[in-house]
Amino acid sequence: AAAMAGEALSRVPDVQIDGDGVFKYVLVRVRGAGAPAKDVVRGHGWAEYHADLFERTAEELARHGLSCECLGGGRLSHRPEERKIHVYGYSVGFGRADHAVTTEKLKAEYPDYEITWADEGY
Repeated sequence: AAAMAGEALSRVPDVQIDGDGVFKYVLVRVRGAGAPAKDVVRGHGWAEYHADLFERTAEELARHGLSCECLGGGRLSHRPEERKIHVYGYSVGFGRADHAVTTEKLKAEYPDYEITWADEGY
C-alpha cells in the first residue's frame, strides 16, 4: 500500500495555478498511506473562498486514495507578461500559509520568473 501511495503521491503536481491574474491559493499537505507527505500549491480564479480550492483538491486526491490537510492560504498575483508572481495575504478560514514554502514551490515550477512574497496585504 505504501508503494502505491508513494506512486500516487508522485503523480500529484506540486503546483497548479491559473496562468494569469490575481486569485486565492491554498497550501495543502498531501499524504498517502505509509508514504511521506508533500506540500502542494493550488490557486485558481474560480474559487470564491479558500475552502472551495481545498474541497476540490481534497476530492481529487481522495479518488487516488490520498488524504490532505490545508496548511493555510493567501493570494497570488500572476503576471506572465512580466514573468512575475507575488505571494501575499491570508485565508480567513485557514490562516496564513507559509509563503516562503509556497514561493519555493513556485520557483521550482517557474524557474525563469521573479517570485516575491510578503505577509502584509489581503
